[in-house]
Amino acid sequence: MTTAPTTEKDALPGTEEPPDTGARHKLTAVTGLAALSLDAMASVAYGPEAIVLVLAAAGGHGLGFTLPVTLAIAGLLAVLVASYRQVIAAFPDGGGSYAVARTHLGRRTSLVAAGSLVLDYVLNVAVAVTAGVAALTSAFPGLYDDRLWICLAVLVLVTAVNLRGIVDSARAFIVPTAVFVGAILVLIVAGLFRDAPVSTEASAGHASVLADNATTVGALLLLKAFASGCSALTGVEAIANAVPSFRAPAARRAMRAEVALGALLGVMLIGLSVLISRFGLQPVEGVTVLAQLTDASLGHNAAFYVVQFATMVLLALSANTSFGGLPVLLKLLARDNYVPHVFGLKADRQVHRHGVVWLAVVSAALLVFSGGDTNTLVPLFAIGVFIGFTLAQTGMVLHWRARRQWGKALLNGLGALLTGVSAVVVTAAKFHDGAWLVVIALPVLVLAFEAVHRAYGRLDERLGIGRIPEAPHRERSLVLVPVSSLTRLTSEALTAAVSLGDEVRAVTVCHPDPEDLAQTEALERDWALWNPGVPLVRLPSERRSLGRPITAYVRALRETEPDTRVTVLVPEAEPEHLWQRLLQNQRGAVVAHAVRRDTDAVICRLRFRLGARC
Repeated sequence: MTTAPTTEKDALPGTEEPPDTGARHKLTAVTGLAALSLDAMASVAYGPEAIVLVLAAAGGHGLGFTLPVTLAIAGLLAVLVASYRQVIAAFPDGGGSYAVARTHLGRRTSLVAAGSLVLDYVLNVAVAVTAGVAALTSAFPGLYDDRLWICLAVLVLVTAVNLRGIVDSARAFIVPTAVFVGAILVLIVAGLFRDAPVSTEASAGHASVLADNATTVGALLLLKAFASGCSALTGVEAIANAVPSFRAPAARRAMRAEVALGALLGVMLIGLSVLISRFGLQPVEGVTVLAQLTDASLGHNAAFYVVQFATMVLLALSANTSFGGLPVLLKLLARDNYVPHVFGLKADRQVHRHGVVWLAVVSAALLVFSGGDTNTLVPLFAIGVFIGFTLAQTGMVLHWRARRQWGKALLNGLGALLTGVSAVVVTAAKFHDGAWLVVIALPVLVLAFEAVHRAYGRLDERLGIGRIPEAPHRERSLVLVPVSSLTRLTSEALTAAVSLGDEVRAVTVCHPDPEDLAQTEALERDWALWNPGVPLVRLPSERRSLGRPITAYVRALRETEPDTRVTVLVPEAEPEHLWQRLLQNQRGAVVAHAVRRDTDAVICRLRFRLGARC
């Protein structure tokens, strides 16, 4: 891998990198782990369970393969962490699989990677919130009927924290993350010193889902268990997607956070699987595998409820991973003209507010669609992230091959093969349960990216972006000022107009009914007496319209005087209090909209503040 050339500044002793003015609004390795790893951390609550539920179809004999399958997943996790660590180093601007695919696999493939990440991030928010609330309603069944409103309340809370900046969200979530990880590690260590379960009270009275008749444990069943357990790997890519959110040196801090995430996640997954085999745990209806392991290791006491509560909180808050990764991805897409440029804007606290708000809006729509039910959303989840994994690994194979580093290329090739197989298996297994929606949504999203890109291309062509424009030249300027009465606002508008243009004309629209005719004649008499040195032009109109007569007059001027630059100055009174705007007739807005829509005249809206002292 090539390194950047050493600059003269780098060679001087005692010199330092220029200070990052927004450093206090960016992440360290620790806060980055808290802000961007909640999705992956929370997956230990359902990853081992997904493996056990598949293997339970083969009876007790099938459950004996829980640890080998988990070790295979942990091996894939190690490959992914190593790969994304290299992605961070090679693509420090963030973007993860999108950045890799854009560089090595082509534009269309990069859009597939971006679309899969967008879908996964949005679905992660909805699944995380509903799963956390499901844990709450399991403990307090009386809240079940209000689960949708609770989901929306949690979403509002997470969104509000992220609008304050990613550092504030990390600080808010670092304690729940530490409590959860600490509780799981204590559970594992305590369980390793047990010869038998301390308690089975949590599963007592619940029906087992273990198959009565053991079946052969074939390759297909193991492959399906492996693919289902790989749901525990969702979120591994989030740190690589959000590298710019870290403090300088951003790439180094992000790589540390990625390694720490892989280590913690691997230890927890393997540790829980060892306990499943040690205690001979069997899955039962209505009780999670993690709850049974807690019961067996720590007993049915206060520690049991601490673990359950920490799991509930972390599941609900794991939506924060999407709020940290998706806005950065949208910024990169905006830079490449695939989404509106507004997603590239940053607020003062280093937060992409438009990305955060739109993620919340779409996630809220999914929550309403599902009624706050996790099972409706789970079949759609994790497919997108496997596609992103596969494309990122494939791109890194090409990256290393170009540099003739065959060992790293082989490692990434193995990862691409494993994640590609997992993507196919998960999609096939969950297709009839709703995964077909993702299969349809992904190409639709890619087509939307392409449509936005074409629109920006046409706009660039019209604006001549990339070409040297003509030198500026002076044109005769004519300023039109719409008026309806003689007031101080009229005087202010004409004063501004004569300062802007070579010629100024006031225009007033006259309708044929007697009342309007009388009002227009009175205005013309007062205008003649006032004599401001600006002519007043009457624009007759048969219809009760304000914008059309003015736009027709502007078009006529452009035809008769093509070398004249026409400006329409629209005077508007701005009241002192916001509620007083309800009292206005909005004539200025109507005129400005009509002129902007139907002509190429310059629009200038003069705000006259009524509360200001002159």
